[in-house]
Amino acid sequence: QVQLVESGGGLVQAGGSLRLSCAASGRTFSCYYMAWFRQAPGKEREFVANIRSSDDTTFYVDSVKGRFTIFRDNAKNTVYLQMNSLKPEDTAVYYCACAVRRGVVPIYDYWGQGTQVTVSS
Repeated sequence: QVQLVESGGGLVQAGGSLRLSCAASGRTFSCYYMAWFRQAPGKEREFVANIRSSDDTTFYVDSVKGRFTIFRDNAKNTVYLQMNSLKPEDTAVYYCACAVRRGVVPIYDYWGQGTQVTVSS
């Protein structure tokens, strides 16, 4: 079992920055991929970014490329999402997720409870 706890959300003006944290506990070594997703009101959950544990390869959805950075601190079992140049359309609940299976397409087994990010115009 893996437990994930997000923090760092809040209210920020457009153009501002936030850093989200995802603290993992339990069998954290089993997470081959760690990822961030988001869900805006009335919309489906959307993939934002992920990082692969074997080589720290990262992947981003096009809408956040150049603005968001995912990185990890293995000593703290924590994954971060640095969000810069935030836009109102980035407003959503952000979720951290862990994928255990080492497939080409990650399937996420564990999820955090989410943290709210609100960007005002």
